Amino acid sequence: MTPKPLLQTLTLLLALHPINLIAQQSPSPGTAHSDQALVVRGAKVYPISGPPIENGVVVVRAGKIEAVGAAASVAIPADAQVIEASGEVLMPGIVDSHSHIGIIGNPPIPANVDANEGSGPLEPQLRAIDAINPAAPGIRIATAGGITTANIMPGSGNVIGGQTAYVKLRGKTIEDMIIPGTIGGLKMANGENPKHYGRRDQAPMTRMEVAALARREYTKAQEYKRKWDDYNKAVAAGSKDAKPPERDLAMEPLVQVLEGKRIVQHHTHRADDIMTVLRIADEFHYRVVIHHGSEAHLVADELARRHIPVTLTIVDSPGGKLEAINVNEHTAAILEKAGVKVAINTDDDINSSRFIIREAALAVRGGMSEEGALRALTINPAEMLDLGNRVGTLEKGKDADFILLSGPPFSVYTKVLETWIEGEKVFDRSNPADLHYATGGYDVANQYPKFNAAAAGGAQ
Repeated sequence: MTPKPLLQTLTLLLALHPINLIAQQSPSPGTAHSDQALVVRGAKVYPISGPPIENGVVVVRAGKIEAVGAAASVAIPADAQVIEASGEVLMPGIVDSHSHIGIIGNPPIPANVDANEGSGPLEPQLRAIDAINPAAPGIRIATAGGITTANIMPGSGNVIGGQTAYVKLRGKTIEDMIIPGTIGGLKMANGENPKHYGRRDQAPMTRMEVAALARREYTKAQEYKRKWDDYNKAVAAGSKDAKPPERDLAMEPLVQVLEGKRIVQHHTHRADDIMTVLRIADEFHYRVVIHHGSEAHLVADELARRHIPVTLTIVDSPGGKLEAINVNEHTAAILEKAGVKVAINTDDDINSSRFIIREAALAVRGGMSEEGALRALTINPAEMLDLGNRVGTLEKGKDADFILLSGPPFSVYTKVLETWIEGEKVFDRSNPADLHYATGGYDVANQYPKFNAAAAGGAQ
């Protein structure tokens, strides 16, 4: 039986957070796009692949960018639907390289939270796609912030937390969302988070054991890979007696990491923890992206020497996490100057996806160039997910993912007006229903006037 205080709390939460959200989702993308051209003209266009274009034109057809350029140099197709965007800014859709939307829901009550599997520290066989809820309002909030592509990840409570998902923020099913041809990354973590098992007298209890567990698993994966390589060679040589090794779902994603097919997306804060990540990556020769990197500025030269990218979670009021005590507003600028590829992520629900552009503005305040900050929202994270050939810049042949802004990207007054994914609008600030997701009022706009506190057992 549910205790009365908990029942009252759940009643309040459900009153404030509508659960019938399926109908509000953007339509499934389908298998075909309209052949009619879409043209956005008159905006200041930031293609990212080149300098800004005043009075620019972007032509979209069948979900792809057909042309980008100055108005005087781009022909408008006769059949085009034309959007006049004079006075606005057009830039690529934002790529969030570290998000938990859909896997940590709204409200974040236990029924909506599936980010961390607490039964063991090593969980490479877990897949984010099996826990992402496409109807979660966090996905709509992200499009209101201009995000079109996201790396949705398990949490950082495990040494190896599971397989991430590279998605477009559209559709009613995870199958609609997954970017075709991608397998996602592998989430790993070190530092304080995975040490929580020590509270149960279970490994890991120390940073030493966190690293040892990771090394042990990759050593096992090397042996698993060797067995399959030997089997495949025998089959290729015509052997009729070769028997395949027993399949191990935990080893398969690790082998993909060793083969360079899957990138390790690694939660780490302190400089010494970052160096541990680099040592293990050096030993097993896999690709890695540093996530959070609160003290990455202290080892910028080591990161640059190895060409290891960093995706930063930028907060303007740090606190509560002792290993992040040396977080520095100049980190993005220091890394940029050192030649390290930098992205900026939300780690939503740590930072709301509505404010990712503001995070980049904080990096600019800390000394990062505006050009670098724009790249940190677009092409840099795209490349950290092996998606640079599809998204991150406005170029002919790339996916037609773009956003319209009301003014300069890093002005505090600028708003995201529209968000488009593959030529289809998924957010429109002029739509009252969409506006609630941009302002944070999605959960109370219709429910709050009807809410009776006395009936719910709350204060009068």
